[in-house]
Amino acid sequence: MSQPRSPNRRAVLAGLTASAAFAGAAPARATAPTLHDLPPIGMGTWITFDVGDDTGARTRRVEVLRAFFEAGGRMVDSSPMYGSAESVLGHCLAELGRERVYAASKVWIPAVAFGPEQMAASRSLWGVERFDLMQVHNLLSYEGHIETLRAMRDEGGVGAIGVTTSHGRRHDRLAGIVERDETLDSVQLTYNILDREAEARLLPMLGERGLAVIANRPFRRGQLIDRLAGRPLPDFAAEIGVETWPQYLLKWVIAHPAVTIAIPATSRVDHMRENMKAMRGPMPDAAMRARMAAYLRDL
Repeated sequence: MSQPRSPNRRAVLAGLTASAAFAGAAPARATAPTLHDLPPIGMGTWITFDVGDDTGARTRRVEVLRAFFEAGGRMVDSSPMYGSAESVLGHCLAELGRERVYAASKVWIPAVAFGPEQMAASRSLWGVERFDLMQVHNLLSYEGHIETLRAMRDEGGVGAIGVTTSHGRRHDRLAGIVERDETLDSVQLTYNILDREAEARLLPMLGERGLAVIANRPFRRGQLIDRLAGRPLPDFAAEIGVETWPQYLLKWVIAHPAVTIAIPATSRVDHMRENMKAMRGPMPDAAMRARMAAYLRDL
């Protein structure tokens, strides 16, 4: 089983600038990294990449993904539930190349027998030979799909396997699965500075087991950004190299010892560059994270 990400690795990542330092050293897909080796900011695609055949919107998404790669990003997360997002991703990757992407998608279909067909369709849309990570989306038909994923991993059809939840739902069921299933590589769940239910049981459990933790909805789908618009950052934000609220929120998430990757979604290049800067500079320790959360509560 993979081991938890060490503080030394976090310090190394924090000291790197968001530049070609990651992108230039990206390994070939034949030697894809493990989840624990990836930069701690990934990219989600829910809503933001569901733009259909709109030529202009697709062109803009190419530039968003380009900015992500140029800043060192690797993991891109999607799902067949996200409308046209996987098709749009395939278009973007055809323009930019697939060498740098750590491809993560999901199986999301009630009928387990059709899972392999759905995953094959996703693979075709992305244009990848295999997914680096395949997840059971929102635990739908988990028992059957996870058996399929275990077999695919054993045969080299996928690199890693995991499960996902969203909106803070299904935590009790998820905890039970983690306690029983020792074959998982990752768990994706909702975690942000206000939605902290996972801290009580799940994050300690996942950290002890060395599973990769992928944090979705770090901005509450933009609600936190909107809430903080026009509010001043605290003076102590400069101590951890934070210049904007998105960086504040992301640093708080990825500094948790059990969190491996946060996957904010955006449709704008400037927002992507801003998000990726959260990997720069010192990471907040436990005391600073508590201070950051308290400041937000008091606003």
